[in-house]
Amino acid sequence: MSMLWMSAEWPAPAHVRTCITTRRGGCSQGVWKGFNLGDHVGDDPAHVAANRAELERVLGCQPAWLTQVHGTEVCKADPTQVVEADASWTDQPGIACTIMTADCLPVLFCDREGSRVAAAHAGWRGLLDGVLEQTVRRLGGSASELLVWLGPAIGPAAFEVGAEVREAFVKADARATSAFTPAEREGHWFADLYQLARQRLADVGVRQVYGGDECTWSDAARFFSYRRDGQTGRFASLIWLESPVAG
Repeated sequence: MSMLWMSAEWPAPAHVRTCITTRRGGCSQGVWKGFNLGDHVGDDPAHVAANRAELERVLGCQPAWLTQVHGTEVCKADPTQVVEADASWTDQPGIACTIMTADCLPVLFCDREGSRVAAAHAGWRGLLDGVLEQTVRRLGGSASELLVWLGPAIGPAAFEVGAEVREAFVKADARATSAFTPAEREGHWFADLYQLARQRLADVGVRQVYGGDECTWSDAARFFSYRRDGQTGRFASLIWLESPVAG
């Protein structure tokens, strides 16, 4: 794996592989400068294609790209087609569940035995509507046997939202109150996506949750951030099962 990228720090089985790209490297220029993987943000399609080809070459797996719509649809990862969904899962080696973000929360899943993996895109809308819970259900088995890693997202000191967002989360679960702190602007709050995700996962029985200590908005050297820059690129979070060695 490129030294410019990251991997999840969690006690997953060794054959469960992960990669979180950064904006370092790549051939994109301008506001997308670096390793932009988003083909829907205005970047030169040739640059995006070259970056994606490099990703696949370095990792040795097949990314299954999605058209993300801030919903709750969970599909089986398929590298041969681009499905409209916000999460995917697989039990097939060599296929990478792939999520693109630039402030929203990427969430990686695997079971304790490493027989199946998943990745979910959790912006506040998807988080509120239950994309993480849907992903847990689609993986099947006992939620207590799952490991989850929370990837780089906009941090709780930077993610400012209106009162209506806070009210929606609190209406769904009063415990969400603790995930919001008042902002200087009247009627606005800072939201902690990481805490909200942990609460939602705990509610469906997931106990082993790791990560949640990066901030895309405050780390311009490594991460694209839509809130910080407006028009910008996307980085990817991938998880896959390593193919067995022949013979």
